[in-house]
Amino acid sequence: MASKQTKKDMERYDKIGLTYDSTRKADPYLCERMFELIGSGHTDAHYLDIGCGTGNYTEALAQKGLRFTGMDPSVKMLEKARSKASHVKWLQGNAESIPANDQSFDGVLASLTLHHWFDLEKGFKELFRVMKSGARMVCFTSLPEQTSSYWLSNYFPNMIKHSSEVLPSLDILVKLASKTGFELAVTENYFVKEDLQDMFLNSGKYKPELYLNENFRSGISSFSRSITPEELKTGLVKLEKDLKTGRIGKVIKSHENNLGDYIFLVFKK
Repeated sequence: MASKQTKKDMERYDKIGLTYDSTRKADPYLCERMFELIGSGHTDAHYLDIGCGTGNYTEALAQKGLRFTGMDPSVKMLEKARSKASHVKWLQGNAESIPANDQSFDGVLASLTLHHWFDLEKGFKELFRVMKSGARMVCFTSLPEQTSSYWLSNYFPNMIKHSSEVLPSLDILVKLASKTGFELAVTENYFVKEDLQDMFLNSGKYKPELYLNENFRSGISSFSRSITPEELKTGLVKLEKDLKTGRIGKVIKSHENNLGDYIFLVFKK
């Protein structure tokens, strides 16, 4: 599964990075799960946060005592990261070309980044190269069937359809992992919580009025890369109407299922 990462994509990520931290923060629950899933127990262990963005989780995990390096292709996002965590090492790069020696890391975090890689197989091979034997790669992502079931499809159907299509399926991820030498060790569904602090795509599940806020939407890549101005306008009008009438509750309830909204996948080398 591959998609070409263009100059336009990079400009888009840099633009998102300008206001990213106003809505995207390290959620305490998610951070704790990442900490528990990635940790090796070694005091000298070294971890990589790939596609780290502005480094919110990198910094939060470093504050919990883990030695982290954060890496992202966006210059603007890395500038933000460096400004708030000088004690963390920051690298510009992508999953397919990691500026690190073989077997450098005791674990890898890949949070909401897999769908941004331009070649998943190259990414898995490169991560296998830089990870030590026994190291874990913790992926926090959404599967296509999870995203396609979001209640947001009632308002932004084409955006949700496109967002689902660019996500790798569990079957694809498991096959790539096996092909490159990893094994799937953990699968853990995550359902959005009411007190979620990281405002990613389905974070407004319990606060749907947030999507009316342009600043809120600006930190979500789907609203910058997967939606037309016409669909956005139509969807917002419909959403605002359903919020006023109270129909929004029925819409969200009709999409409830046991799939989970997102998922933790842990691959072991």
